Amino acid sequence: MNPILQAQTAHKSIRQYTDQAIDESLLKQLIQSAQGAASSSFIQAYSLVQVTNKDNRQKLATLAGGQKWVESAAEFLVICADLTRVEHCSLQQGLGKLEGNTEHFIAATTDATFMAQNLMLGAESVGLGAVFIGGIRNDPAQVAELLNLPDQVYPIFGLCLGYPDAEPDLKPRLPVDVVLHIDRYDNTRCASDVKAYDSQMQAYYQSRGDNQKSSNWSEQTANAVQKKTREHMLDFLQQRGFLKC
Repeated sequence: MNPILQAQTAHKSIRQYTDQAIDESLLKQLIQSAQGAASSSFIQAYSLVQVTNKDNRQKLATLAGGQKWVESAAEFLVICADLTRVEHCSLQQGLGKLEGNTEHFIAATTDATFMAQNLMLGAESVGLGAVFIGGIRNDPAQVAELLNLPDQVYPIFGLCLGYPDAEPDLKPRLPVDVVLHIDRYDNTRCASDVKAYDSQMQAYYQSRGDNQKSSNWSEQTANAVQKKTREHMLDFLQQRGFLKC
């Protein structure tokens, strides 16, 4: 495989970091490179907040459910969907304020996510480790207040960056044949695909070097989605100017 394909398939979430700082010029270079990601109609509807204040890092770690790596990582960035510049352009061109269209929310969220994935891949290519932090959505209102986020901006997730101080095992992903459908979606194979993958993941959890456990993908996935509904998100987003129509 070429280096890019190799880096993509070798991704591991890193939660333990050394004390080594990331050079500011390198961080800016990584962000600039990440901006090469695709953007819906080139609106580039995202912003990042680099959190350097230690007290704020501690507060964000607590809000995220006690994720201490938010504090220990060399850098912690909050990735935001941001329509403020888009709305400015719309007003400037005489087309009025944004009205909270669902399409605009999707475009901004995907723009930010494409950029963030590019940023993570770039960071890993230069020897850094990273992990996304969805836990900041546990209390997005407090995160928004802490970071002074205006309306038309919402925090999607955080990103820890740093030099790895651990080498976790690589999790096997779903087989390509499970996620790839030809011409028509085939739902008849769902049960058998999940059963086979459960067996693979159970063997992985029991054999890995650290944090061995008896579990499978179904159990992990069901708990992840059913116990993290974050029902406050719709009201929060609507108050920010999103998802009104």
